[in-house]
Amino acid sequence: MKKLLWLGIPALMLTASCVGGLDDDYNSNPKRATLVPGVTLVSSAERSLTRAMVSTNVNVNPFRLWVQQFAETTYPDESRYDFVTRQINNGFWNTLYRDVLRDLQEGKKLISADPLIGEAEKANQLAAIEVLEVYTWAVLVDNFGDVPYEEALDFNKPRPAYTDDKAIYDDIIKRLDKAIGMFNEAEAGFASGDLIYDGDVAAWKKFANSLKLRLALTISDVDPSQAGTMAAAAAPGVFTSNDDNADLTFDATTPNTNPLWEDLVFSGRTDFIATQVFLDALQGDPRRDDYFNPVKGTEDTYKGGVAGDAHSFSYSLPSDKLREPTFPGVLMSYAEVEFLLAEAAARGFAVGGTAAEHYGKGVVASIKEWGNSEADALVYLAAHPYNPADYKKSIGFQKWIALYGQPVENWKEVRRLDEPKLATANNAVLDAMPKRYTYPIPEQNLNTANYNAAKAAIGGDEPSTAVFWDKF
Repeated sequence: MKKLLWLGIPALMLTASCVGGLDDDYNSNPKRATLVPGVTLVSSAERSLTRAMVSTNVNVNPFRLWVQQFAETTYPDESRYDFVTRQINNGFWNTLYRDVLRDLQEGKKLISADPLIGEAEKANQLAAIEVLEVYTWAVLVDNFGDVPYEEALDFNKPRPAYTDDKAIYDDIIKRLDKAIGMFNEAEAGFASGDLIYDGDVAAWKKFANSLKLRLALTISDVDPSQAGTMAAAAAPGVFTSNDDNADLTFDATTPNTNPLWEDLVFSGRTDFIATQVFLDALQGDPRRDDYFNPVKGTEDTYKGGVAGDAHSFSYSLPSDKLREPTFPGVLMSYAEVEFLLAEAAARGFAVGGTAAEHYGKGVVASIKEWGNSEADALVYLAAHPYNPADYKKSIGFQKWIALYGQPVENWKEVRRLDEPKLATANNAVLDAMPKRYTYPIPEQNLNTANYNAAKAAIGGDEPSTAVFWDKF
């Protein structure tokens, strides 16, 4: 269900003092909001979260580079795993804490205290906010490991302690279960301002169950019993078609355009090209021209670069679809859900259907998501069948292709499944692709004691230190 972007920018709440001898009216701006509706903060958080998840901006999101779908032209530092010079980890951290979680926290307070919202409607709104919070906390853990959690976002605790990454996962799983139980499809949700599902409670519940399935498979190598129980409980309520995708359709005018358009078109720059390793994987794939354009001046010549190298501009650039200002940003897709179900079935979890069936649905869903026909999808599937002898390789390879529009999750799944096996980028500053972001420099300088404790707890604040679920 696609939505146009609507965003209310909350006003600052300031108390003005009188100017001596003048009426109070001179100190009042009649156009300034005196009360911020909670839903405007939810809108802001949805926008910020989606932008962070899909952006190509190297100050926030280098993950298409790290999974070697993009290479760079003039400045290949990020392809070489250099995320310290630009403090990319700090940009990602700040976006999720300040622009997403903080807005959701304040939105939750305002909605909870609003006497004009009915209790059943309020419960649905708070459940949706909780789903977004769980999603965001999971992303923080997946990228950093231990992070501030219990003491985070508390003005009285400017130097928050860090919480163990698995303990955070254990808690957000409980929170997600509670949220799923709060949804009442017979009652209203957000009346306006919900940029993802336009207040559709049933859609939010499907998203919540799909997220639960994602979390289940994420922990499947460290706690297969819990993962199996979670997957079985979530499976009946997950996405069932591309219409269910959790996405946000951007506006055609700034500042609410798709961030890909801003980086690929509005910037006037040509920073990104396809990698040859990804183009090789797309041979015979109907998604190839949805993902990339042919070399300029040709009709069907695709040429890719090498991760870590600098390049000229005579290569395949990101496609025209990605360059549309209204192109939707995807938080979670039906194709991803089907690949999760395929893996669950391969692991013996009771999710219904076989691994091969879900694998096939995932492949078809992804190809159709990008505008291709089912007939084209079935031809491709016949040439790329499921391999039960190595489910991680089979599912991981197709997931790598399908998550082209979900680069943050793509990096996580390449790490978790260890597929495809990508060579280290040329001229890399690290020995291999990072397993996590290191903590931001401001945390080291301003929250030193807690930073040092977290550093010791995870076994070193290094890119090679694995997050708790990354066992292989």
